[in-house]
Amino acid sequence: MPDRESLAAFIDGGSRGNPGTAGAGVHLELNGIPWRGLYRYLGNRTNNFAEYSALLEALRYALREGYVKIRVYSDSELLVRQILGQYRVKNAVLQELYREAQDLIRRLDSFKIQHIPREQNQLADALANRAQDELASGEEEYT
Repeated sequence: MPDRESLAAFIDGGSRGNPGTAGAGVHLELNGIPWRGLYRYLGNRTNNFAEYSALLEALRYALREGYVKIRVYSDSELLVRQILGQYRVKNAVLQELYREAQDLIRRLDSFKIQHIPREQNQLADALANRAQDELASGEEEYT
């Protein structure tokens, strides 16, 4: 039963040029074991847009698959502080993404988000880079 399992999402987004070719990556772990990788090509976007897109990918996936408890780890201190309400979201485009994230978070039973160093987020970073390199979106299951 999905809601009893512990889902962790390591998220990252990046753009080359800011704005530039952008991608989002989500590394999912189930009960502490690497489980799935998601990557999404975003077109010509900013780095912050890509970071929010990674968060939204993780939240949408969790809800679509029936998970109601999720822990999110991000190396974007700005995103984490904005989601926690410590910083305001000033950019109009990001405000839309922020509102969507908050709407999805409200549908969960449990949500935690934590800032981590970049060194601890290499798998999500690799997925975001894959989206940028291949100009493609996809999903992979770890075996």
